[in-house]
Order: sequence, then C-alpha cells, then structure tokens
Amino acid sequence: MRSIPVRGHAWKALLVAVLLLVPFPATATPRGAATWVGSWGTSPTTVPASDRTSFEDQTLRQVVHLSVGGPSLRVELSNEFGTGPLVVGEARVARRDGAGSAVEPRTDRRLTFGGRTSVTVPAGAPLLSDPVALPVQAGADLVVSIHLPRRTPGSTVHAFPYQDGWVAAGNVTGARDITPTGVLGKWHFLTGVSVSGRGGAVVALGDSITDGAETTRGANRRWPDVLARRFQEDRELRHLGVVNQGIAGNRLLHDPNPPAGHPAEGYANHFGHSALRRFDRDVLAQPGVGHVVVLLGVNDLGHPGTSAPLSEKVSAQDIIGAHRQLIDRAHAAGLRVYGGTITPFKGDTLGFHSPENEAARAEVNRWVRGSGEYDAVIDFDRAVRDPADPQRLRSDYDSGDHLHPNDAGMAAMAQAVPLRLFR
Repeated sequence: MRSIPVRGHAWKALLVAVLLLVPFPATATPRGAATWVGSWGTSPTTVPASDRTSFEDQTLRQVVHLSVGGPSLRVELSNEFGTGPLVVGEARVARRDGAGSAVEPRTDRRLTFGGRTSVTVPAGAPLLSDPVALPVQAGADLVVSIHLPRRTPGSTVHAFPYQDGWVAAGNVTGARDITPTGVLGKWHFLTGVSVSGRGGAVVALGDSITDGAETTRGANRRWPDVLARRFQEDRELRHLGVVNQGIAGNRLLHDPNPPAGHPAEGYANHFGHSALRRFDRDVLAQPGVGHVVVLLGVNDLGHPGTSAPLSEKVSAQDIIGAHRQLIDRAHAAGLRVYGGTITPFKGDTLGFHSPENEAARAEVNRWVRGSGEYDAVIDFDRAVRDPADPQRLRSDYDSGDHLHPNDAGMAAMAQAVPLRLFR
C-alpha cells in the first residue's frame, strides 16, 4: 500500500485521532488509598431570624445512626450558614454505650483536621476530618462530641433529626458520660460520616416523609433506615450505605419564602434550599454515591397559600420539569436515579389537599410511572394508599395528620423499594 504524505498541521490531527483510538486506563485510586462510602448524612439549613441559639465554652454531644460499617471513618462538619468563622476547640468520636449520652471509652478517638486538633472553619464552608481508625458496624450509633470555645451562633442545623443530642458546660468531649445542661433538638454543624471500604451509597433525596416526620424519636424508623436494614439482610447488598438527605418542608422549585407577618416566618428557613439548588451538595458530593431515590413534589403543591405566597403556585408540568432536571444532572454524573411517586394526602391537617392539587399529584405520578425517564419507578403511593380511597393514606399507616406515614407506613415504603435495582 502506498504511503500518503502528511504535511503541515495535518500530522497533529492524525496523531490526535490515533491517540483517541488507544484504550487508555481510567484514572485509578492510588495504591493503598481508601475508598469512602457515605454511611450517614443530613442536609443543613439556616435558622429563622427569631432563633438566637448560641454556644460558648460548651460541648455538643450528638448521635448518628450508621447504615454501613467499615474499619475507619471520617466526619464532616459544616459552617455553611455561618456569617463568621466556626472555631472548633476539640472534636471526638466514639461508639455509643447504651441509649443515653455515654460512649464506650475504648472506642473514643480524637478527630484531627489536617493533623490539627483545633480548627477554624470559614463561613460558608464544610470541613472534613482526617481518617480515624475506628471499626464500626452497620446499625451502630456513633457519638460525635464538639467543643465550641467561643461564642458561636447555632446557624447551621438540621432542624428535625428525630434523635436527641445534648449540650454540656466546658470541654467534656473526652468524658465517658456528660452532665447535660440541655437537650439538643437539632443536629448542629454535623453533616456526614463516611466509612472506608469497597462499597457505594444510595442517597434518598426528599422532604419530611424521607426525613422521618412523625416517626418514633430515637428509633431510626425512617424509610431510608428500614431500607438500610434490608440491605444488611442481603449478602449481595451489605456494602451499600444509605444517606438520608430529606428536609422537612423541602420543595423542588422554591427556597423558603414565608409571607411577611405569617407564622411561617418562625420556621420556614428550616425547609432548606430547593432540591434543584442543593442537588450538587446533597447528592453529587456524597462519598461513593451511585444511586439516588427522589421523592419530592408534595410541598410544591401544598405550600403556596399555606406557608408560601400564592404567586409560587406551580403546575404538574412545572414539577415534571424539575424532575427532568434532576434526572439529567444525575445521569451527567453517572448515577442511576429512581423516581418515587407522591404519596396521598386527602384530608390532611396542613391544608395541602384540594381537587386541583390532587389532580396535579395524579398527573405527576402518571408521568413518573409511565414516561420511562427515570431509570426505575418506586411506587410509594401504591405502597401506602387506602385501597378503598386511593387519595388517602391507609389508616394503619397514618401518623394522624393524613400526610405523614407512621412507623408502619415507613416500613411499607421501604418494602416497596425493589432491591434488584441495586444489584
């Protein structure tokens, strides 16, 4: 075969074309480096202007429930909504001993951050600890103790943990047990725990129903908790962690915006940034994430006219458009994304239900089930609705407000998740 001369800049184009055909190996994790998997997480929000909670020379002792275990761990703190630096005098982590604030002394470890035991977190920033050699198991309760030596406004929180924490005077981070001066009704500055190992994470992105509203406090009966236990009962899925990124009151399309003078001014900031706004932080940034379950839309229907202006009223097509954005962004990051149908709320005590909102819910659910745009459908609606009146929650799954499932309803929701999606 006669050779063809390549002149001028043409040889560069030819070289690039040849190189594109060569199968280069994908970027690999350096030898000996750990792979990190989200075992617990929560989404931070700011607080209402009326919340003037602050801490000074106090220890916050907070409990989290791990979904997957590993030989070592890392803790994430956040000062996302702080207006000034967050000074951490000392922080420690340990396995919980019993049901109170005590820890197992032999598991107590001091956290370091770039090798330092005391650290300052700039306003608006997260902070990841150095790895800690502390073997933990799935289903274990972990205690994170943080000493705040300077006056620190409690501005970065998760408002509804359904888990007690405690505050105590001075630096008692290393104490086996503490003498609380108060009970913490929120998670403060604590946003994640990841473990080392060969695994992956499933992120549950949702609102109060994912967050665990009306479930038994301290019992870890949110549907993502029950799903995590199902994974642990299956040999093929024990490597998967579940990270709950539900926020009570969260919407797809709008940030909190209570009308002036409305009582919601006292609580709406806890609803968090819209799902479209927080998706990168709460989903894409989670360690080891490979799957995301989306259950959102009920507050987009119910808030306008109750805790948000009527001008923020949305249509079913608006909600579907927001879901499409989440799908596209998840796929662009290489994630599999599953759509949850909106659960029923006829007769709810929050004022969400109306014939118009019910029609929009039905339209969104038809699209989730039938469009094929999600990688799979998780039919939460079918799992908890009353067969005799499908617009209502089943009475034995109803927490009492006709919107939020109780513990039994949460278990039914978790059972509705097909495990084959994660194999």
